[in-house]
Amino acid sequence: MFTEFTEDDLLKLSDFFGLLSESTRLKIILELIKGEKNVSQISKNLDMSQSAVLHQLRILRQGRIVKFKKAGKNVFYSIDDEHVEGIINKAIEHLKHK
Repeated sequence: MFTEFTEDDLLKLSDFFGLLSESTRLKIILELIKGEKNVSQISKNLDMSQSAVLHQLRILRQGRIVKFKKAGKNVFYSIDDEHVEGIINKAIEHLKHK
């Protein structure tokens, strides 16, 4: 299935894949695919500083790849919608295909 794309569509697509092109952001995305987590949990699981995680989460939020919700003093992050997880899973499937 091929869809016609406008220049604006192509720029948005390029920006989206650009967000996925950084390995630290991919690690965070893969961690959040497992389930909702706060910065402390992500930082511990990925052995990264909280400031580094927060920096990448801000970029991912701006790109609408992750979302957050506040629960008291905690902020929990999760994948923005099922499309993101689907794209990641399809990419992994493609890479494993022989």
